Amino acid sequence: MAKQEDLFKNVVSHAKEYGFIFPSSEVYDGLSAVYDYAQNGVELKKNIREYWWKSMVQMNENIVGLDAAILMHPTTWKASGHVDAFNDPLIDNKDSKKRYRADVLIEDYAEKLNQKAQKEIEKARTRFGDAFNEQEFVTTNARVMEYKAKERQILERMGRSLGNNDLEDVKALIEELEIACPESGSRNWTDVKQFNLMFGTKLGASAENAMDLYLRPETAQGIFVNFLNVQKSGRMKVPFGIAQTGKAFRNEIVARQFIFRMREFEQMEMQFFVRPGEEMQWYEHWKTTRLNWHLSLGLGKENYRFHDHEKLAHYANAAADIEFNFPFGFKELEGIHSRTDFDLKAHEQYSGRKLQYFDPELNENYVPYVVETSVGLDRMFLAVFATSLKEETLEDGSTRTVLKLPAVLAPTKAAVLPLVKKDGLPEISRKIIEDLKWDFNVAYDEKDAVGRRYRRQDALGTPFCITVDHQTIEDQTVTIRHRDTMKQDRVKIADLKSIIENEVSMKNWLMKM
Repeated sequence: MAKQEDLFKNVVSHAKEYGFIFPSSEVYDGLSAVYDYAQNGVELKKNIREYWWKSMVQMNENIVGLDAAILMHPTTWKASGHVDAFNDPLIDNKDSKKRYRADVLIEDYAEKLNQKAQKEIEKARTRFGDAFNEQEFVTTNARVMEYKAKERQILERMGRSLGNNDLEDVKALIEELEIACPESGSRNWTDVKQFNLMFGTKLGASAENAMDLYLRPETAQGIFVNFLNVQKSGRMKVPFGIAQTGKAFRNEIVARQFIFRMREFEQMEMQFFVRPGEEMQWYEHWKTTRLNWHLSLGLGKENYRFHDHEKLAHYANAAADIEFNFPFGFKELEGIHSRTDFDLKAHEQYSGRKLQYFDPELNENYVPYVVETSVGLDRMFLAVFATSLKEETLEDGSTRTVLKLPAVLAPTKAAVLPLVKKDGLPEISRKIIEDLKWDFNVAYDEKDAVGRRYRRQDALGTPFCITVDHQTIEDQTVTIRHRDTMKQDRVKIADLKSIIENEVSMKNWLMKM
């Protein structure tokens, strides 16, 4: 656990030091759980968003995009259930005065049981080597079976209790498990209470006549209320999808873990409209497709797992999370939900307008069912950034900090470095920059010894360093250094574009899906 905490501290420190993420309004001592994306962070975030958009919209003929407004008519949130049911179960520790999400406390306890089981599995893997059969070990080892069974029982009980709004049993479970306050170690808990997460605001020129509004807590409802507009204007045929990226806002009382849980965050989601009765096959399709998208980035298959929901939301008949192994354990990265026809029917009821599709093949009208995929862009950023940050010991005993970002997502694709600041080398370097910047985000760096410049670009996650030296003047070749291997090749200036393109092209990365 201490090692994980140290890794997480390094992630937060590195993100600030190298211009990826800053605390918001830091000159005024910051604002809790609000962050600003800095000069390199905004590029990485943009690249993740574009990688998602390319695969979701451009590569699917039956999926189109939308950019709905943050402010929506307040009845939207009554219809969606957010006004009445968008709550978190919160519990206070009487001694530390700290407030926690009760479900997160229980999930963290269950995750520790899973980690204990994984340790037993890894011990056996080391002991038996190539002869190790993980499936057989998991289903026969008494200790692993006990850990897994207890984890499952805890999560199932919590799911039932939350589903029945039995908050007394949620508190009882916390007490039975002897879960202590992470800060004080105290087990002196209050009752569990529900807290609505929506931010309220007002629309109007005067306080007396202003309309009460909400900052949207999710982006999905903007898609649902535009379903018919998109379908008719785009002549869309079921099945089809509407994709959107954008900001959402939640008054998270227990915001923590850096950008994992924030009050202002960005979602990337797609609502896929299907015939009633076909939703489960599409649900399975999108589970597989979305996991393959994540795996295409090469962050390690072992860092992903599916978690089926024990407690289903009021709109769902099936739900699963793609969980990722963050520095603080496996947590939700993306949700895939079968939302049935709840949303469109609710908006029909509250608006008095039909939101139906005429299916020419069936010759009938119906309210489509919906399968949703929704991934947090900020969580995706954290998953990529934290997994890519490495401390390596080199052959000579020295160490280097390197951010091994997937090259397709790297903020800067190449840095051009003149060996010295004279003899015409800066001028040649600038000319290379001028040529490459039409296709890639590139940087120029002439400060410090070239070795120190390499280290800085390693820490920034730049896949290539291009060094211009005196030989360049003679034969128009440069040295190109590869970030991950530190291998250096002598290549022609004319070949640089194709070499970089081969490594950073979205097409080449998405073809791995």
